[in-house]
Amino acid sequence: MSQRIAFVASPIEEAQSALAALGARYGDAPLDTAEVIVALGGDGFMLRTLHRHMARGLPVYGMKLGTVGFLMNHHHPDDLPERIARARSTVLRPLVMEAVTESGSTASALAFNEVSLLRQTKQAAHLRVALNGVVKLEELICDGVLISTPAGSTAYNLSAHGPILPFGSQLLAMTPISPFRPRRWRGAILPAAIEIKLEVLDPYKRPVSATADSNEVRDVVEVLIRESREQTMTLLFDPEHGLEERILNEQFEL
Repeated sequence: MSQRIAFVASPIEEAQSALAALGARYGDAPLDTAEVIVALGGDGFMLRTLHRHMARGLPVYGMKLGTVGFLMNHHHPDDLPERIARARSTVLRPLVMEAVTESGSTASALAFNEVSLLRQTKQAAHLRVALNGVVKLEELICDGVLISTPAGSTAYNLSAHGPILPFGSQLLAMTPISPFRPRRWRGAILPAAIEIKLEVLDPYKRPVSATADSNEVRDVVEVLIRESREQTMTLLFDPEHGLEERILNEQFEL
């Protein structure tokens, strides 16, 4: 028996047309009774889908109808229930970001790709980096720093010249953005079980924002980052185009 499918789509015309066609062909179940979500769009829309429907915890099968589709399958309207039935599951464990602002308020957010700290003005950020309570860098002067999961290591992290992490490696990438001091520090590869603490050393003169995927918190003074021990989401991929293979192949792209 076919699974009950709930379709969601980005607002672009191509995705909305596919939404109407696929819903008419296969039925469009309400999210509260669905067994699987099919997301139509690009990677940005996939990330929004994962965040928006995290409480239900349904597996998500994406089809590329957007600009970037690293987290998506090819868009083919035929045999969709059979493709979903054959799909391989990939479990994503997000990062937890806990940020404290200048005003003393706290904010928490999850990131499936990366947590990024970025300078808010023309002044470079001055950060202190500690791992499991031990200071590793007394002062990192930079435009910002990224903490990336393996799934996100081919995105913003790669653009900042960070390493690509094999999926399932249980590693995180810490990548500086335009580092000025220490001159030779180009980042670190960390075990996923570690707790990272980033302190903003001069938050008034050199304000910094923290972003978990697309959830931004401005004027932060301290950010704690760890891998979630409770929350996961499952992506579904066609067997011939699994996420593990895609990430591996990215290391050989010219």
